[in-house]
Amino acid sequence: MARRLRPVGLDFTASAPVRLVFGAVLVAPPPAVYRSLAVEVGSLPAWFTAVASAVPTADGTGRTLRLRGGVVFEETILAAEPDVRYAYRVDSTNAPGMTALAEEWALTPEGRGTRLRWTMAADGPAPFRLALRCAAPGMALSFRDAARRLDRRLTPAIPPSPGTSR
Repeated sequence: MARRLRPVGLDFTASAPVRLVFGAVLVAPPPAVYRSLAVEVGSLPAWFTAVASAVPTADGTGRTLRLRGGVVFEETILAAEPDVRYAYRVDSTNAPGMTALAEEWALTPEGRGTRLRWTMAADGPAPFRLALRCAAPGMALSFRDAARRLDRRLTPAIPPSPGTSR
């Protein structure tokens, strides 16, 4: 059953009791990365394997996200700044424990590519906060895999450099 979460603003991504921050450098330029995050919302499952579906709602000011395993998030977009950042908060979910959740994807030019930073900001009772911190290494792996998949999707003609994996 879905529960309403505390509505938070964009500032929550910098002040939340639990902040998990993950980063990667992509070959793809910021406009292509931003398009995949914010415009082609339905493409998310193609590169972020934890996501089963992502559907824009409320004339593009929200979205419904379903994770593999059955967790559902109803979200409101907090920031959609082309080629710079995309952020949203979760308004309701069937996931237990959390009382507030917001995420921000920040894009910074890095040479011809993009430095991508994903911040997950959350609040909840102490056991939830502890569980989320303990989940951070697994989430880091999931993010790195998603970043590699996204980069391969956006730059399929560019072969990996020797000694690196993409």
